[in-house]
Amino acid sequence: MTQVSFQGERGAYSEAAANSFFNEDITTIPHSTFAETLASTTKGKSDYSVLPVENSIEGSVGESYDLLYSTSLNVTGEIYHKIEHCLIGNGKIEEIDTVYSHPQALGQCRKFIEEKNLKTIPTYDTAGSVKIVKELNKNNCACIASKAASSLYQMPIIAEKIANNLNNYTRFLVLSKDKSPESGKDKTSIIFSIKHEPGSLFRIIENFNKNNVNLTKIESRPTKESAWEYNFFVDFEGHGNNSEISSMLDSIKQETIFMKILGSYPSAK
Repeated sequence: MTQVSFQGERGAYSEAAANSFFNEDITTIPHSTFAETLASTTKGKSDYSVLPVENSIEGSVGESYDLLYSTSLNVTGEIYHKIEHCLIGNGKIEEIDTVYSHPQALGQCRKFIEEKNLKTIPTYDTAGSVKIVKELNKNNCACIASKAASSLYQMPIIAEKIANNLNNYTRFLVLSKDKSPESGKDKTSIIFSIKHEPGSLFRIIENFNKNNVNLTKIESRPTKESAWEYNFFVDFEGHGNNSEISSMLDSIKQETIFMKILGSYPSAK
Protein backbone atom coordinates (compact mmCIF):
# COMPACT_ATOMS: atom_id res chain seq x y z
CA MET A 1 0.00 0.00 0.00
CA THR A 2 1.17 3.53 -0.82
CA GLN A 3 2.67 5.28 2.21
CA VAL A 4 2.35 9.05 2.49
CA SER A 5 4.05 11.27 5.08
CA PHE A 6 2.46 14.46 6.37
CA GLN A 7 3.15 17.02 9.09
CA GLY A 8 0.80 17.10 12.06
CA GLU A 9 -1.45 14.87 14.10
CA ARG A 10 -4.14 12.59 12.75
CA GLY A 11 -6.97 14.76 11.42
CA ALA A 12 -4.63 17.48 10.09
CA TYR A 13 -5.52 19.23 6.84
CA SER A 14 -2.35 17.79 5.31
CA GLU A 15 -3.65 14.27 5.93
CA ALA A 16 -6.98 15.18 4.37
CA ALA A 17 -5.16 16.63 1.34
CA ALA A 18 -3.16 13.40 0.97
CA ASN A 19 -6.32 11.30 1.00
CA SER A 20 -7.99 13.59 -1.56
CA PHE A 21 -4.98 13.62 -3.88
CA PHE A 22 -4.45 9.88 -4.07
CA ASN A 23 -8.16 9.03 -3.99
CA GLU A 24 -7.33 5.45 -2.98
CA ASP A 25 -6.47 3.45 0.12
CA ILE A 26 -3.19 4.84 1.44
CA THR A 27 -1.27 4.62 4.70
CA THR A 28 -0.67 8.09 6.12
CA ILE A 29 2.29 8.66 8.44
CA PRO A 30 2.25 11.69 10.80
CA HIS A 31 5.41 13.66 11.64
CA SER A 32 6.07 16.57 14.00
CA THR A 33 7.81 18.82 11.47
CA PHE A 34 7.95 19.51 7.74
CA ALA A 35 11.63 18.52 7.74
CA GLU A 36 10.87 15.12 9.30
CA THR A 37 8.09 14.62 6.76
CA LEU A 38 10.43 15.09 3.79
CA ALA A 39 13.22 13.10 5.45
CA SER A 40 10.88 10.12 5.78
CA THR A 41 10.42 9.97 2.00
CA THR A 42 14.07 10.76 1.29
CA LYS A 43 15.11 7.78 3.45
CA GLY A 44 12.57 5.48 1.78
CA LYS A 45 10.33 5.14 4.83
CA SER A 46 7.42 6.50 2.82
CA ASP A 47 6.62 6.76 -0.89
CA TYR A 48 5.43 10.37 -0.89
CA SER A 49 5.35 13.51 1.23
CA VAL A 50 2.61 16.13 1.26
CA LEU A 51 3.74 19.70 1.95
CA PRO A 52 1.57 22.87 2.27
CA VAL A 53 3.15 25.73 0.35
CA GLU A 54 0.59 28.54 0.17
CA ASN A 55 -2.84 29.59 1.36
CA SER A 56 -5.35 31.74 -0.50
CA ILE A 57 -5.78 34.04 2.56
CA GLU A 58 -2.42 34.06 4.37
CA GLY A 59 -0.06 33.51 1.43
CA SER A 60 3.07 31.37 1.32
CA VAL A 61 4.34 28.97 3.97
CA GLY A 62 7.92 30.19 4.27
CA GLU A 63 9.32 27.11 6.00
CA SER A 64 8.05 24.86 3.21
CA TYR A 65 9.70 26.97 0.51
CA ASP A 66 12.98 26.96 2.41
CA LEU A 67 12.87 23.15 2.59
CA LEU A 68 12.18 22.87 -1.15
CA TYR A 69 15.54 24.56 -1.70
CA SER A 70 17.44 21.77 0.07
CA THR A 71 15.40 18.60 -0.54
CA SER A 72 16.50 16.00 -3.09
CA LEU A 73 12.88 14.95 -3.69
CA ASN A 74 10.94 15.84 -6.83
CA VAL A 75 7.59 17.59 -6.94
CA THR A 76 5.28 15.09 -8.65
CA GLY A 77 1.84 16.61 -8.04
CA GLU A 78 -0.23 19.36 -6.46
CA ILE A 79 -3.68 19.74 -4.93
CA TYR A 80 -5.77 22.71 -3.79
CA HIS A 81 -7.60 21.59 -0.66
CA LYS A 82 -10.50 23.59 0.78
CA ILE A 83 -9.95 24.63 4.39
CA GLU A 84 -13.04 24.84 6.60
CA HIS A 85 -12.13 26.04 10.08
CA CYS A 86 -14.20 25.35 13.20
CA LEU A 87 -13.89 26.57 16.77
CA ILE A 88 -13.62 23.43 18.90
CA GLY A 89 -13.80 23.00 22.67
CA ASN A 90 -15.89 22.01 25.68
CA GLY A 91 -17.05 25.49 26.68
CA LYS A 92 -19.74 27.78 25.32
CA ILE A 93 -18.82 30.60 22.95
CA GLU A 94 -19.23 33.25 25.68
CA GLU A 95 -16.84 31.33 27.99
CA ILE A 96 -13.94 31.16 25.54
CA ASP A 97 -11.07 33.61 26.06
CA THR A 98 -8.10 31.62 24.70
CA VAL A 99 -7.70 29.86 21.35
CA TYR A 100 -4.97 27.45 20.21
CA SER A 101 -4.02 26.59 16.63
CA HIS A 102 -1.33 26.67 13.95
CA PRO A 103 -0.22 30.27 13.13
CA GLN A 104 -1.62 29.98 9.59
CA ALA A 105 -5.05 28.97 10.93
CA LEU A 106 -4.98 31.78 13.49
CA GLY A 107 -4.21 34.24 10.70
CA GLN A 108 -6.96 32.83 8.49
CA CYS A 109 -9.47 33.40 11.33
CA ARG A 110 -8.11 36.77 12.49
CA LYS A 111 -11.43 38.65 12.16
CA PHE A 112 -13.32 36.11 14.29
CA ILE A 113 -10.57 36.12 16.91
CA GLU A 114 -10.50 39.93 17.11
CA GLU A 115 -14.29 40.19 17.28
CA LYS A 116 -14.35 37.74 20.22
CA ASN A 117 -11.27 39.38 21.80
CA LEU A 118 -9.53 36.01 22.15
CA LYS A 119 -5.95 35.43 23.28
CA THR A 120 -4.08 33.32 20.71
CA ILE A 121 -1.56 30.57 21.48
CA PRO A 122 0.28 29.20 18.40
CA THR A 123 0.74 25.42 18.12
CA TYR A 124 2.59 23.19 15.66
CA ASP A 125 -0.58 21.83 14.05
CA THR A 126 -4.35 22.38 13.86
CA ALA A 127 -5.27 18.81 14.79
CA GLY A 128 -2.60 18.87 17.50
CA SER A 129 -4.32 21.88 19.03
CA VAL A 130 -7.45 19.74 19.51
CA LYS A 131 -5.39 17.26 21.54
CA ILE A 132 -4.00 20.10 23.64
CA VAL A 133 -7.43 21.57 24.42
CA LYS A 134 -8.85 18.14 25.20
CA GLU A 135 -6.05 17.49 27.69
CA LEU A 136 -6.45 20.96 29.26
CA ASN A 137 -10.18 20.31 29.73
CA LYS A 138 -10.92 23.97 30.48
CA ASN A 139 -14.13 25.65 29.36
CA ASN A 140 -12.31 28.91 28.58
CA CYS A 141 -9.91 27.26 26.11
CA ALA A 142 -10.75 26.30 22.53
CA CYS A 143 -8.90 25.62 19.30
CA ILE A 144 -9.26 26.06 15.55
CA ALA A 145 -9.24 22.93 13.41
CA SER A 146 -11.35 20.84 11.02
CA LYS A 147 -14.60 18.94 11.50
CA ALA A 148 -12.59 15.75 10.93
CA ALA A 149 -10.28 16.59 13.85
CA SER A 150 -13.30 17.37 16.03
CA SER A 151 -14.80 13.97 15.24
CA LEU A 152 -11.51 12.10 15.58
CA TYR A 153 -10.80 13.48 19.06
CA GLN A 154 -14.47 13.52 20.09
CA MET A 155 -14.49 17.23 20.88
CA PRO A 156 -17.57 19.45 20.34
CA ILE A 157 -17.75 22.10 17.62
CA ILE A 158 -18.60 25.50 19.12
CA ALA A 159 -18.75 27.48 15.86
CA GLU A 160 -18.31 26.71 12.16
CA LYS A 161 -17.18 28.74 9.14
CA ILE A 162 -15.03 31.14 11.15
CA ALA A 163 -12.36 31.96 8.53
CA ASN A 164 -11.92 35.55 7.30
CA ASN A 165 -12.95 34.35 3.85
CA LEU A 166 -14.92 31.14 3.35
CA ASN A 167 -13.27 30.71 -0.07
CA ASN A 168 -10.20 29.40 1.76
CA TYR A 169 -7.84 26.97 0.00
CA THR A 170 -4.35 25.67 0.72
CA ARG A 171 -2.08 24.46 -2.05
CA PHE A 172 -0.16 21.30 -1.22
CA LEU A 173 2.73 19.82 -3.19
CA VAL A 174 3.30 16.07 -3.41
CA LEU A 175 6.95 14.98 -3.46
CA SER A 176 8.70 11.68 -4.12
CA LYS A 177 11.99 10.24 -5.35
CA ASP A 178 10.43 9.63 -8.77
CA LYS A 179 9.53 12.10 -11.51
CA SER A 180 6.16 12.62 -13.19
CA PRO A 181 5.87 11.90 -16.94
CA GLU A 182 4.45 14.51 -19.28
CA SER A 183 0.64 14.59 -19.11
CA GLY A 184 -0.15 17.34 -21.60
CA LYS A 185 -1.35 19.79 -18.94
CA ASP A 186 1.65 20.26 -16.70
CA LYS A 187 3.33 22.79 -14.48
CA THR A 188 7.03 23.13 -13.65
CA SER A 189 8.54 24.64 -10.49
CA ILE A 190 12.09 26.01 -10.28
CA ILE A 191 14.30 27.95 -7.85
CA PHE A 192 17.06 30.31 -8.93
CA SER A 193 19.27 33.11 -7.64
CA ILE A 194 20.69 35.94 -9.75
CA LYS A 195 23.49 38.47 -9.84
CA HIS A 196 22.95 41.91 -8.27
CA GLU A 197 23.08 43.88 -11.49
CA PRO A 198 20.55 45.90 -13.54
CA GLY A 199 18.29 43.84 -15.80
CA SER A 200 19.26 40.42 -14.39
CA LEU A 201 15.72 39.44 -13.39
CA PHE A 202 14.26 41.01 -16.54
CA ARG A 203 16.49 38.88 -18.76
CA ILE A 204 15.16 35.73 -17.09
CA ILE A 205 11.50 36.80 -17.24
CA GLU A 206 11.98 37.75 -20.87
CA ASN A 207 12.62 34.09 -21.69
CA PHE A 208 9.06 33.19 -20.67
CA ASN A 209 7.65 35.92 -22.91
CA LYS A 210 9.80 34.96 -25.91
CA ASN A 211 8.74 31.30 -25.59
CA ASN A 212 5.06 32.16 -24.97
CA VAL A 213 5.14 30.32 -21.61
CA ASN A 214 2.61 31.34 -18.96
CA LEU A 215 4.25 32.28 -15.65
CA THR A 216 1.82 31.33 -12.84
CA LYS A 217 3.82 32.35 -9.74
CA ILE A 218 6.99 34.16 -8.78
CA GLU A 219 8.15 34.78 -5.22
CA SER A 220 11.40 35.75 -3.54
CA ARG A 221 12.75 34.29 -0.30
CA PRO A 222 15.91 35.26 1.64
CA THR A 223 18.80 32.90 0.90
CA LYS A 224 19.61 32.48 4.65
CA GLU A 225 23.28 32.63 3.63
CA SER A 226 23.88 36.32 2.87
CA ALA A 227 21.96 39.37 4.02
CA TRP A 228 19.63 40.92 1.41
CA GLU A 229 20.18 38.15 -1.13
CA TYR A 230 17.21 36.18 -2.42
CA ASN A 231 16.16 32.99 -4.13
CA PHE A 232 13.29 33.23 -6.61
CA PHE A 233 10.64 30.51 -6.70
CA VAL A 234 8.84 30.29 -10.03
CA ASP A 235 5.96 28.15 -11.34
CA PHE A 236 5.07 28.08 -15.01
CA GLU A 237 3.00 26.03 -17.44
CA GLY A 238 4.76 23.23 -19.31
CA HIS A 239 6.86 20.11 -18.64
CA GLY A 240 10.64 19.93 -18.38
CA ASN A 241 10.72 16.99 -20.83
CA ASN A 242 9.25 19.18 -23.57
CA SER A 243 12.05 20.24 -25.92
CA GLU A 244 10.97 23.90 -26.01
CA ILE A 245 10.71 24.10 -22.22
CA SER A 246 14.04 22.31 -21.81
CA SER A 247 15.71 24.76 -24.19
CA MET A 248 14.17 27.72 -22.33
CA LEU A 249 15.45 26.38 -19.00
CA ASP A 250 18.95 26.08 -20.46
CA SER A 251 18.78 29.75 -21.46
CA ILE A 252 17.53 30.78 -18.03
CA LYS A 253 20.30 28.83 -16.32
CA GLN A 254 22.90 30.89 -18.20
CA GLU A 255 21.54 34.01 -16.50
CA THR A 256 21.55 32.60 -12.94
CA ILE A 257 24.11 31.96 -10.21
CA PHE A 258 22.13 28.90 -9.15
CA MET A 259 19.11 27.08 -10.57
CA LYS A 260 17.24 23.99 -9.40
CA ILE A 261 14.30 22.29 -11.10
CA LEU A 262 11.94 21.17 -8.32
CA GLY A 263 9.84 19.10 -10.69
CA SER A 264 7.28 18.96 -13.48
CA TYR A 265 3.84 17.60 -12.63
CA PRO A 266 0.18 17.62 -13.71
CA SER A 267 -1.53 20.92 -12.87
CA ALA A 268 -4.29 20.63 -10.29
CA LYS A 269 -7.81 21.30 -11.55
